[in-house]
Amino acid sequence: MNFDIEKLNNDKISGETKYFFIQTYGCQMNEEDSEKLSGMLKRMGYESTENRDEASIIIFNTCCVRENAENKVFGNLGALKKQKEKNPDLVIGICGCMMQQKGMADDILKRFPYVNVIFGTHNSYKFPEYLNRVKTEGVQIKEIIDKETEIVEGIPIDRKSDIKGFVTIMYGCNNFCTYCIVPYVRGRERSRKSDDIINEIKDMVANGYKEVTLLGQNVNSYGKELEEKITFADLLRKVNEIEGLERIRFMTSHPKDLTLDVVYAIRDCDKVCEQIHLPVQSGSNRVLKEMNRHYTREQYLELAKEIRKQIPDVTFSTDLIVGFPGETEEDFSETLELAKEIRYDAAFTFIYSRRNHTPADKMENQISDEIKHERFNRLIEIVNTGIAKGNKEAEGKMYQVLVEGNSKNDESKLTGRTRNGRLVNFEGGKELIGELVDVRIVKANSFSLVGEVVK
Repeated sequence: MNFDIEKLNNDKISGETKYFFIQTYGCQMNEEDSEKLSGMLKRMGYESTENRDEASIIIFNTCCVRENAENKVFGNLGALKKQKEKNPDLVIGICGCMMQQKGMADDILKRFPYVNVIFGTHNSYKFPEYLNRVKTEGVQIKEIIDKETEIVEGIPIDRKSDIKGFVTIMYGCNNFCTYCIVPYVRGRERSRKSDDIINEIKDMVANGYKEVTLLGQNVNSYGKELEEKITFADLLRKVNEIEGLERIRFMTSHPKDLTLDVVYAIRDCDKVCEQIHLPVQSGSNRVLKEMNRHYTREQYLELAKEIRKQIPDVTFSTDLIVGFPGETEEDFSETLELAKEIRYDAAFTFIYSRRNHTPADKMENQISDEIKHERFNRLIEIVNTGIAKGNKEAEGKMYQVLVEGNSKNDESKLTGRTRNGRLVNFEGGKELIGELVDVRIVKANSFSLVGEVVK
């Protein structure tokens, strides 16, 4: 289904600039959803702002994977009460995964009755319609669609970077890990047609983009439900053929579905970067079984070993959960040992957060916060030590870096990433931004590298 561009009537009052503010919580999928909301609003005549006080539209794109993200949304909604009283025309919208939870939308309207519009993950493309009704009819809208809908193509998108960008290749998840709420709020797996993906990337390249990150809750499942006979490995090879594209990344891979065909595609395709996000969650077979992950510690380690054999320069990032219900000290020690053995170059480490309507929420032997935090600190120390060692080994070596812009910590320096994902800061002129340059690493910091351009 194609997006109805005619719905984007220009809503801008002549001579007056109207601003919108979007706060995004959660994963890269949410970030891309926000870029689409921004794209639609800009086509309607609005401008983006980082100053919430000057906005006439405020949207919170929510996440429900962690309780902390939900609490931040509640706090921000409460803080808007006075702003709404001062400006009754202010439109407040809430969308995203959090809204898909049963009863959540009604609870928000009860606690924060000044919210104007609530919608979920399956119908964000209808936001222009909702906004028009709020402004012309003065109604309050709550529309949550429980079932996944047909994929909508052609939605305007306002990407944060003009050098690299996200491209969603599939939506939803079929895995039902016992701790995870994503399948309930994002729906079942649906893949985009490969031609739609290729055309989007070609359009990006025509507009100067050098790098794309292919997104999906489990990219290795891509194509399974399409009439077109295509796998994720096939898609990587097709994207690799796009002229003018320099780099391809992807996330996320489920270890149980990462086949050797994908490994060989990464090895063979010159544009696919040597960086793999491979969430392990736990190093204990007992815990992995309780999590419903469908692989063992041994299978994960063997997969990582084969990947390193085929792609020598590869780096791994991962997700790790501390304090899953029933996790013993022995279970946790196995996670520490696995983290030492793999030696990740980046890791998203989480303290287990109970989520309603998931099997893990009902499990006995919930771990105390005190034990969770103590284990979390020990895991962070192991992970950070591994990252620092990996960076140290990069000293003296030369890497190709895609220059992304000025360093956040030092505006006088440029910053970019190597093909295998390491962050490098170095001196250079603004004319290098957006270019691929060779950089020799002269110093390793704990979480980044310092380099010098090789001329």
